[in-house]
Order: sequence, then C-alpha cells, then structure tokens
Amino acid sequence: MELASIFDSSKQLPNIPKVVQELIESFKDEDSIDIDDIADKISKDPILTAKVLRVANSARYSTSRDVKTMNDAVVLLGLNMLRTMVLASGISGAVTVPQGFDRREFWKDSFAVAELSRWIAKYTDVNPESAFTTGMLYSVGIVLMHTVYPQECVGVDAMVSEGKDRRTAETQLFGYSYADVGAELARRWRFPDEMSEGISHHCDPLETDPASAMAGIIYLARFLRKAHEEKMTEEQIISDFPKDVADTIGMDHARALQEVQETVGVEEGLEALLEGL
Repeated sequence: MELASIFDSSKQLPNIPKVVQELIESFKDEDSIDIDDIADKISKDPILTAKVLRVANSARYSTSRDVKTMNDAVVLLGLNMLRTMVLASGISGAVTVPQGFDRREFWKDSFAVAELSRWIAKYTDVNPESAFTTGMLYSVGIVLMHTVYPQECVGVDAMVSEGKDRRTAETQLFGYSYADVGAELARRWRFPDEMSEGISHHCDPLETDPASAMAGIIYLARFLRKAHEEKMTEEQIISDFPKDVADTIGMDHARALQEVQETVGVEEGLEALLEGL
C-alpha cells in the first residue's frame, strides 16, 4: 500500500479555510499582523464565523456582552484566543471523522496536546502558535487511515489495545505510519516544513540530524498528556521528564519544570471548543 493511496483513495482531500492558511503564515512575523484584516477575512467565511461566535458565546468564554460579530470577538477575546478558536474550528471542520470513530475523544486529545505544545514552546525558540497548530495535527493521520482502510485499522487498533506501539503496527502492515500520513497532509496543505517535520518525527525526535525542535515539543507534550492521564505527581513528572529531548531542542526545562503545575487541567479549558465544534 503506497502512502499516496491514502490521498488518491480519499473522496476528497481535507481542505482548510484560506484564512487558516493565512493565520499560519502570520506566525513568521507577528509584528505584521493586522487584526482588523484577520477579522474581516474570517467574517467572509460564514461557516467558520458561526463556529467561532458559538464558542465565543459559550459559558467558558462569554462575558456580560454578547459576541455578535468578529469585531466583537477581537475586542473581547484578543488576538491569541481568537486565533486559537479559528485554528481549532477550521482544522477540525476540515477533517471528517469516519463512522464509528470517537470524534470527541480524538479532538480532546488533539487539543490537549496542542495546548501543552504551546506551553512547552514558551521555553524554546519555537513560535508557540505554530506549536499549537502542529500539536492539533500530530495524529490526524490516524483519521485518514481509518477512513481509507477501516478494516485494516480496526486490526491495528486491536494490537494497540494489547500494548503494541501504533507506529510499529502500522508500518508493519502498510509500510508507513499515521505520522507519515499526517506529515504528508501538512505538506499538501502547504504548511511550513518545520510543522510537517514535527508531525513526521514526533515519536522519534532524536533520530533526525539535526533534531526537529517541533518534533521534540510534540514528544514532550505527549509525555505531559500521558502523565496527567495517569495522575502522576509533580515530583514524578519532574523525575521522569525526558530531559535528553528537552536539552536537544534547547528547552529551558529547569524553568519549565518549576512551573509545570500550570499544565494541570489545561485540557479543561478546551471543553468549550469541543462543545462548539
């Protein structure tokens, strides 16, 4: 099974709104952002606008004033929160989850890894918003593979539930893994190379030369995600933190680990996004 077959067999390659691509381009130069221009462009996409306003008016984000327009959203939410909503709504809306796939659990994990990636990026030279977007897409290849090869992927899921590594199981069966598929989607969406490389190598960030900082961030974010799921104590997180990866990508992990309590419950802040999607 060739990797290209994933996309050739798909009825339609997932397409993201143009404004999402433009937002990602803006990561390169934060000083050049025209927030009014961004609001205007979002407003021209009625589906995206409706999703963002629905989330903005949810219990998590709402204020005493209704958010009725994108200009209201800019004023009340600020650029970073607005951008998060647009990226989350645009990307999740572009990816169709196949029947029987736990859509909510998938995006809950994706958003959690995305938010943790943004937190980790603050202690590196990587743009935090780029890290958030890459974290959202780190496992999107799983969805695409389930869409095209549902029966085969059910078998992979069974092996994973028995303790086998997903990437290993997929590579043995298909010759490639969900990480390869996700990276190819990012390339087809014309995302920056650092993002596609981050998706491609998030399981093995130290195996490339030079190491991918973005891949290291996703790797560390997944560690924290698992640590929270397993209810590890702060002391355990600090003890087990993959410092070799952190050192390789130039992360100030000493300072980060002093503030690691900030990451507890980060997933809860994204519930409103899940409800609005």
